[in-house]
Amino acid sequence: MTTLVLTVVGDDRAGLVSAVADIVDAHGGNWENSELAELAGAFAGIVEVSVAPDRADGLRAALEGLAGTLTVTVHARTPAPAASVPRTITLDVVGNDRPGIVREISTALSARGASIERMSTQTTDAAMAGGRLFEAVITATLGPDVVVDDLVADLEHLAAEIQVDVSLLE
Repeated sequence: MTTLVLTVVGDDRAGLVSAVADIVDAHGGNWENSELAELAGAFAGIVEVSVAPDRADGLRAALEGLAGTLTVTVHARTPAPAASVPRTITLDVVGNDRPGIVREISTALSARGASIERMSTQTTDAAMAGGRLFEAVITATLGPDVVVDDLVADLEHLAAEIQVDVSLLE
């Protein structure tokens, strides 16, 4: 099987997921993993699909037919070499919203050889203090040489600087 990763973006309306799923199904594809969301009136997502190699080009062409409704970009995924199970950490980040939080946290992770595998962020109204509250849950894959205690120390130092709480979730 060939693995394709689809990115989809368009103005939000009913039936968008169904339109993509119908095309995947019509080409014998299997919808495996996805993250889909409505953000500020736009629909956006990423979908992992497996399909027989001889049907991949037909699936790509059919997805192009969604132009005007959805912009779909198809990426062929190259399988990673077999390796040991990667170590991961999950972080919870909470603080008053301000520009640069994601940049600062992602830079600290990258500097220690950690790669963001999944990240979910949101801003909400702060109940008692007023203003906006930034919240993130980040799962990062650690390289073989990453010392977790050193990474946590870096993140704790950074959290104090940018005035957010960063907690390592077990």
